[in-house]
Amino acid sequence: MAARKTKKKENGGTKQRSQRATSNVFSMFDQSQIAEFKEAFTLIDANRDGFICGEDLQDIYSSLGVKKSDKQIEEMLEDAPGQLNFTVFLTMMGNKMKGTDPEDTILQAFHVLAGDDKGVIAKDL
Repeated sequence: MAARKTKKKENGGTKQRSQRATSNVFSMFDQSQIAEFKEAFTLIDANRDGFICGEDLQDIYSSLGVKKSDKQIEEMLEDAPGQLNFTVFLTMMGNKMKGTDPEDTILQAFHVLAGDDKGVIAKDL
């Protein structure tokens, strides 16, 4: 009987840990960022099944006029640790953004290099 209780406790502990890991992803971003990522996810999820699959990626690239091979699409999907739902998508975006500067800092740096009137950075800089 004691073994049952231990087993039940272990399973419960695992479930709690995975729920905490999931909720941590949402704490990485403010609400407006999450809304932007959700909009991007929805645009990519062409068949609206809640998951991004190879067909969805082919569709979004085609709409942008870019041709990707099936192998390239497969390699992109292999970056995901499983099925690519919104939580996984958000986690991947968080991992990609780790260590990057906030958007306003990047824009300020761009304006310093480009000047305020042209909107381009000279090739010789």
